[in-house]
Amino acid sequence: MKLKMRKIWKLVVVALVITTSAFAQQRGQQGGQRGGGKQAPPELPTSKEIKTMVSNLSGELLLSDEQEEQVLELYTLHFEEVENKTKSGRPDRNEMEELKEDFENEVKAVLTEEQQELFTAYLKKNSKKRKSKRKIN
Repeated sequence: MKLKMRKIWKLVVVALVITTSAFAQQRGQQGGQRGGGKQAPPELPTSKEIKTMVSNLSGELLLSDEQEEQVLELYTLHFEEVENKTKSGRPDRNEMEELKEDFENEVKAVLTEEQQELFTAYLKKNSKKRKSKRKIN
């Protein structure tokens, strides 16, 4: 009886070790897909998604048709530039921050003063949404 109990316990211990090891490997692979557990840059929006973003922005800022067209072009060019900088690897964080800042200033140049204030608020609101989504994922 004692011999059977020892075999059972050995089997239980081996099963636990295998299960724990498999779980740890799975978690390691998930982290490895995104640079060894480091946070990867977000996926770039498609042209359809960019149009939706600008349309939403237009509704918030009450853009004229001409402004919406200009902003759409700025968004499209911005994401093309981001894609060019990210396709050869992880870009410099400061360079990307500068790119973002330049982009936001270009958009503001198309807007009235009132729209600029609304745009700044819009960016803050959406930045908080993105940060909360990252924490969830």
